[in-house]
Amino acid sequence: MHQIQQLAADILGRVEAGATLTDSLAEAQRSHGKLTPQEKGALQDLSYGSLRHLGVLNHCLRQLVPKPLPEPQLERLLLVALYQLQHTRAAPYAVVNEAVTSAAGIARGKFKGLVNGVLRNFQRRREEILAAAAKDAIASANHPDWWVAKLKLAYPEQWEQALAASNSHPPLTLRVNRRMGSVDGYLAKLEAAGHPALALGGDAVQLVKPVAVRELPGFEDGEVSVQDEGAQRAAHWLDLKPGMRVLDACAAPGGKSGHMLELANIELTALDIDAARLSRVADNLERLGLTAELREADAAKPDAWWDGKPFDRILADVPCSASGVARRHPDIKWLRRPGDFAALGRQQAAMADALWPLLASGGKMLYATCSIFPEENRQQLESFLRRHPDAACLKEEQLLPCERHDGFYYALLEKH
Repeated sequence: MHQIQQLAADILGRVEAGATLTDSLAEAQRSHGKLTPQEKGALQDLSYGSLRHLGVLNHCLRQLVPKPLPEPQLERLLLVALYQLQHTRAAPYAVVNEAVTSAAGIARGKFKGLVNGVLRNFQRRREEILAAAAKDAIASANHPDWWVAKLKLAYPEQWEQALAASNSHPPLTLRVNRRMGSVDGYLAKLEAAGHPALALGGDAVQLVKPVAVRELPGFEDGEVSVQDEGAQRAAHWLDLKPGMRVLDACAAPGGKSGHMLELANIELTALDIDAARLSRVADNLERLGLTAELREADAAKPDAWWDGKPFDRILADVPCSASGVARRHPDIKWLRRPGDFAALGRQQAAMADALWPLLASGGKMLYATCSIFPEENRQQLESFLRRHPDAACLKEEQLLPCERHDGFYYALLEKH
């Protein structure tokens, strides 16, 4: 266990330095190739769980050790161990003993006694310490105070539910490939395989209990894809018809591209600025048996890649804070800063403005984010409409995180 504790603490350090949790976890697994599937699962749980509950964990640590310790890695190790003691089934004595073993490799082992004392003190005072954490705004919210304040201002009646959902484990939702079967048919397959699920409407089904994708019947053959119910709305909103020329402007990892191709025989260009991420689009489409023109390019600079032929539909899934998917990527809430939104807003506006001239008259562009903050969503829409008098908003929707789906924003624009 102590190796997994150490690796999880290392991942917290990388995230603290600005790396994403996804990249940090992948790097840790690559550099320790001998980890068993069980160990990889444990490492993922400790990394994601510690970041999901970081507000409470930090508060607990400060009650136990009022001043920051001289070794940051020691603090991260204690945070991981506190997460294990609160949220896992690991035997408490094993958690403490393994953490002491891990501490032996930090600062020549001079903090082994401290680690032992802190964790045993937490076990003795657990109820008292957690009760104090529950009264602290940041700890109880498990989000930075500025995030909570912004959410309260934007959604005075819904902010608490949105925070609770962002702290929860995300559901496993699938998109049934309607080219290969029906929702009812796939639900029957899941039931037969011992994985009961519920139909959410459209092409979406949600498993009662998440499982590894390799256990999903027909997954490798393209019968289903993993995609949040909220994300599945994009393809339906675009009202696709056979033969349409369609652009997915920021396509990676390819979920929305695949869905659009499942819904209609369209001529799709899937664009992404990152070659590695674009390869994931290719992999996803290959599994589904679908094809598109894949282009590595910057959507905001169409002069470098556009052939001059207008598109009938454009999906502008613009870069954003990803605040709506924080429960899937809990590092987001700790990596984001209040100052990020001005730069993101400029980037979003520039991309929408660059893509608009590529749309045919009478065509539709869907502005989409996985953000819950108005300055990336409604405020961007209002500003765009002022800049483009030939644009009309047909409909818009802000989804907040809940039991069914993550947080998304959609605004469907038509060109006069």
